[in-house]
Amino acid sequence: MKAAGRSVRTRLRDHLAASDPGLLRLTAGLRTVGAIALTLAVLASAGFDVTHLVAGAMAAMVATFAIREKQRGAQAVTLAVGLPVALVSVSLGAVLSERVVVGDAFFVVLIFAAVYGRRFGDRGTALGLIGFQVYFVSLFVGASAAQLPGLWAALAVAFACSALVRFAVVPVTPAGLLLRLRTAFRARLGRLVSAQLALLDAGPDEVDKALEDMREGTARLHETALMIQSRLEEGTPDESTARLVQRRIADAEIAAERLGLLLLSARSAQRADTLTLHLPGAPAPEVSRLPGPDEATAVLRRDLLALRALVVRTGAGGTGVAQLRNRLLGYRDEENLPVATPAVRDVFRAVGETARAVMGLRIALEGPQDESDDSPATARSREELDAEDAAIDAGEEAEAAEQPTGLRRPTTRAAVQVSVGSTLAIVGGELLSAHRWYWAVLTCWIVFINTASTGEILVKGYRRLLGTVFGVVAGILLAALVGRHTLTAFVLVLVLIFAMFYTAPLSYTLMSFFVTAMLGLLYTLLHTYSWEVLVLRVEETALGAACGVVAAALVLPVNTDRRTNELLVTVLERLAEVTEAAVGQLSGGPVGDLLDKARELDQALGDLRAATQPLTHPVTPLRARRTNARYVVALLETCAYHARSLAATAELLPTHPSIAADPRLRGAAGRTVRNIVTIADRVADEDVTAPVETGPSIASLLGGDGTARYGRITDRVLRHLERLDEAVVGLARPLSVPVKSPDR
Repeated sequence: MKAAGRSVRTRLRDHLAASDPGLLRLTAGLRTVGAIALTLAVLASAGFDVTHLVAGAMAAMVATFAIREKQRGAQAVTLAVGLPVALVSVSLGAVLSERVVVGDAFFVVLIFAAVYGRRFGDRGTALGLIGFQVYFVSLFVGASAAQLPGLWAALAVAFACSALVRFAVVPVTPAGLLLRLRTAFRARLGRLVSAQLALLDAGPDEVDKALEDMREGTARLHETALMIQSRLEEGTPDESTARLVQRRIADAEIAAERLGLLLLSARSAQRADTLTLHLPGAPAPEVSRLPGPDEATAVLRRDLLALRALVVRTGAGGTGVAQLRNRLLGYRDEENLPVATPAVRDVFRAVGETARAVMGLRIALEGPQDESDDSPATARSREELDAEDAAIDAGEEAEAAEQPTGLRRPTTRAAVQVSVGSTLAIVGGELLSAHRWYWAVLTCWIVFINTASTGEILVKGYRRLLGTVFGVVAGILLAALVGRHTLTAFVLVLVLIFAMFYTAPLSYTLMSFFVTAMLGLLYTLLHTYSWEVLVLRVEETALGAACGVVAAALVLPVNTDRRTNELLVTVLERLAEVTEAAVGQLSGGPVGDLLDKARELDQALGDLRAATQPLTHPVTPLRARRTNARYVVALLETCAYHARSLAATAELLPTHPSIAADPRLRGAAGRTVRNIVTIADRVADEDVTAPVETGPSIASLLGGDGTARYGRITDRVLRHLERLDEAVVGLARPLSVPVKSPDR
């Protein structure tokens, strides 16, 4: 029974880790609710009235979510500096509340300063948020100069409670967060292997669903890998350890993705295109049962189950785990490969490579393992890993990128835009309501946060309005149910706040829904509730979103096409850098920091993916454009996968006994790099007319006939180079770049 109980707890923990990597959403929700609940308890026990309770609760929420630094010391400093900022802000809000023109003018200046402060990093962003939000709180509760002493006390209690919950009740250290992210990576890797198992057994009518699950699992594993890499420096004791974990995470991700692709190819009537794994909604290729003897399929199913056990098993393991590991690693040395077609045997080799990556990751994260039961194949894999670990050096610091100045600086442009939009929102909002005009300003402010183009602002405004409309309905129902029961209302407020922070990274519409429903309860507590007030909230929200879009479109505009083109050029430049550096190292060139370059490529691609949301949003009327944008992003993800794989292979070159440099690779891959640069030049300048070149296969450029086998590692390099070359040429058509066929 105890073992069963532990198993259930383990499954629940893994499910939570996979759905919420690092428990970031859960931590944010618990911290915010804890700070608010503690603030309410202290203020209520001290005899404060409902107005001060609401102000304290909202201030505690702001003090909790505004702090984004990763180091605890920096968080403490920002909280300490944030309290005086909040006191000044609430004081000015109360004093200026009776001076309409001066108060409105100051509010616009405050908004400009808050957005402009983002240029100073996390602390500048946090202090700007605190200043703006606390000023909003003073307007929301109708603060007056006579209430200031009580409001100062409420704010001081709120900040103290926020600090207590942050540092004592729900503490998060960089090392602890990294540990939870590693658990999430393991859980998501296990889910991806489960999806691959489902693909192995899927019938003809089930393949599309199995492929979609595998595609989603691959994307989520990559998302977690990026989250880990962004926190390595703070969560590891030194740079060498950080680079080791980064390499092992990349190895495991690439190996798992390659295993899925080879499995799909083995089940397909023809070679599966890598694009199939990256294009959402792409139909699965025509599949049949796995070719070859049924015994091979049964063995592969058993080995995938064993691989999943290696992934999800925690702790030292034991003899049984060692036997599983030894069997799978034997496939790397061609041991016990079943009788099967070459495509199926490649899947078994990929299982072995993934098992090796899992072992390397476990050693990097948990330290030395028990080697007493190692087979010769496992011992050789350990020797390779040890040699790779010893070859890691600190690397060179990246040069700082040149930053734009003046109005070209994003923070300056956004500050001007949001100031203009807020001015329009103040004027229009006061025409709608002389007492609650600030809702329009709040919406205008929010739609500019973490957006960079007119299209992004439009989509965010639409989502906020949609969530607000449904939230108003919920607010009316909740207010009617709660009535005058203050305690019940505060409990429901805490529940809605937790839901708001837990769902915020997943859906901005859901977050807006919970915010608006919560506001209905707050109005009830303040005895200012009516359904007209909530309807006015919808009107003010629509007005604020419209003002934000107008300001973004007319003042220093950055249209979506320009934004996506700039990011597309950056992605292509990073792709060219990674490819050229990896091929150079595989050709015998100097050793470089390839994984950092690959990480920069992934970050640039993530920025592009976010910027294309206005183009790929379901409500966009430009269907052909949406399809084109999704296709381009999927092709770039395919290119990034092959570039990461080349970089990972090149990183093994100095220590791996099976990999030798081949100077011919540089010339063979030169065409691919030139094509990437040509496409980037075309996107940056439409007057560029240089075509993309096509020609003989990469293998034939090495002096072969395109069919000769060069050995497992060289074959893999050639396969990645050829798929990358094909994907780059495929980018030419949707980006309107001419293609030049080879002369005959």
